[in-house]
Amino acid sequence: MNPSLRPPPDPAVRDLAARIRHLSPSCGPVRLVGVDGHAGSGKSTFAGRLAAALDGAPVLRLDDIASHDALFDWTGRLLEQVIQPLSRGRTAHYAPYDWRARRFGPPRPLPPAPVLLVEGVGSGRRALRSHLALLLWMELPREEAWARGRSRDGEEQREFWDGWVPAERRHFAEDPSRPFADLLVRQREEGYEVLTAPAGAAGPNQPLTHGDGPPAVC
Repeated sequence: MNPSLRPPPDPAVRDLAARIRHLSPSCGPVRLVGVDGHAGSGKSTFAGRLAAALDGAPVLRLDDIASHDALFDWTGRLLEQVIQPLSRGRTAHYAPYDWRARRFGPPRPLPPAPVLLVEGVGSGRRALRSHLALLLWMELPREEAWARGRSRDGEEQREFWDGWVPAERRHFAEDPSRPFADLLVRQREEGYEVLTAPAGAAGPNQPLTHGDGPPAVC
């Protein structure tokens, strides 16, 4: 689409982008921003819009880090392939998982950038929070989010969802993200609303105070 024909950015997203730019780097020279929430809560769409408002900030999708055998057991891969190199100001190289072929692909470079969005269920897990400049939580109840995700993916993905839901329940029971979020993001009929989260008032990002799915093909 011609950039001149694109609709103007949502005011809440535009304001959030402006605030993120003023955060201190959290992972080497990078401001790492987590976008967490339940599967089906709209993380991918929101992250894409926020990235656009940040002049094309890169988005690392955890679907590329997870796999069939490790829906949530991917912390080591993310730390080794992405977090550690970026924290030293170096280009990261991660091997994205191919959900169709059920194998990891060739390494993909991820250079340091002023802002990097990490989007996916578990992006606010405890092992990553110290590396984040900001943690966002998509505010949608889990049952509603899962219903939305199932409807989006259709019958073809029913078996995957049957396994995903209990896995996600276990993950958030053991390692919740929402209580540690700086801001909540709520999708409205038109645009978004950004709200102070449980951790917002006391978290490290005080100046900013003011529940998407599994892979499409498995």
